[in-house]
Amino acid sequence: MSAISLGQAVVLGIVEGVTEFLPVSSTGHLKITEGIMGIPVDDTAVVGFTAVIQVGAIAAVLVYFAQDIARIATAWTRGLREPEERYHHDYKFGWWVIYATIPIVVVGLAAKPLINGPLASLWVVAGSLIAGSAVMWAADQVGRHKRGDDDTSLMDTMLVGCSQILALLFPGFSRSGATISTGLFLDLDRVAATRLSFFLGIPALTGAGLYELKDALGSGAGAGPLVAGTLVSFLVAYASIAWLLKFVARHTFNAFVVYRIVVGVLLFGLLGTGAISA
Repeated sequence: MSAISLGQAVVLGIVEGVTEFLPVSSTGHLKITEGIMGIPVDDTAVVGFTAVIQVGAIAAVLVYFAQDIARIATAWTRGLREPEERYHHDYKFGWWVIYATIPIVVVGLAAKPLINGPLASLWVVAGSLIAGSAVMWAADQVGRHKRGDDDTSLMDTMLVGCSQILALLFPGFSRSGATISTGLFLDLDRVAATRLSFFLGIPALTGAGLYELKDALGSGAGAGPLVAGTLVSFLVAYASIAWLLKFVARHTFNAFVVYRIVVGVLLFGLLGTGAISA
């Protein structure tokens, strides 16, 4: 492959930052953007590059939710030392996030050849965009939106965590879309489902970025473009997080559903006419 240029890295960083936490599939949009720019979407270095710049978006979550994370981490560490502190919801939630991350780690390692190979196709992205839209629409309609952050349980967290596997196997489905939809099916309100999606994304996406770093640096993705793409994704993702939380407090997810369907249909058209390569 040709090396990812600085300009391409900035563009990919913008796309990553905008789409990582919106339920529209960052992986799908990155692959579409790579296809338009002529970058091979299934190349090991490209897959690694996109995983690494996700760390910039995760850093934005860490900064935005710094107070919440500090509170949960403090309760968790106190609970490790003091048994009487283990009744605290924040202590339990710290463990729940750890437990809920294990399934996606196991599947990610076991299915890596498929994820980086056949499932990296833009045909899969197009189909997953549309299928994920149907799931999101159904979740928003069926969910009763009556439970908040303090009402989440271990079962909620595990089910939402496992739903990340859908996005891992089917790029275009959207990690945030899958997790938010699952939360809505469990009757979490839109803000609580979105916040839970953010917290579960921290270990999963950070681990993926660190794991892929060697491949990203190993063939074609230089340190300069990696740094630029990661920094841009951080700045854009921070603004995206703030906007999304305000949006879901007052609106349904219908706008995202329509957008995903339009992008999926357009992508099918582009692939069918040979305008871009799968």
